[in-house]
Amino acid sequence: MDDRVYVGNAAVDGATDAGWLLGHFKPVGDVRHSTEVEVKWGVHPAGETRSRWATGERRTALLVLVSGAFRIELPDRTVVLRTPGDYVVWGRGVDHSWYAERESTVLTVRWPSVPGYRVDPPVLR
Repeated sequence: MDDRVYVGNAAVDGATDAGWLLGHFKPVGDVRHSTEVEVKWGVHPAGETRSRWATGERRTALLVLVSGAFRIELPDRTVVLRTPGDYVVWGRGVDHSWYAERESTVLTVRWPSVPGYRVDPPVLR
């Protein structure tokens, strides 16, 4: 097998690393290791929320709704993604939080991949 190619399933692979499929946290030498970008397949039950706001953000993020209804809280507005394909992008320095209004699946891409941003696990409200 070519170690420059990886084939997997986002739901299965994401379950072992809080949904994250690609980024600095994968082993060096693994084709999924990257310091340039992070990719997450997030599956969130209705009522799940981020345990605390992400602050001091040094990355840009893109979050795309695959299914469900997902709310992103930003300092100056709230964005609710309701239709598959709805997305939001926020830049460096923008604090954020989130809440799953319905059971939701989202795809998140962040760049660059920066160590040290792990927060407490999400909670159900």
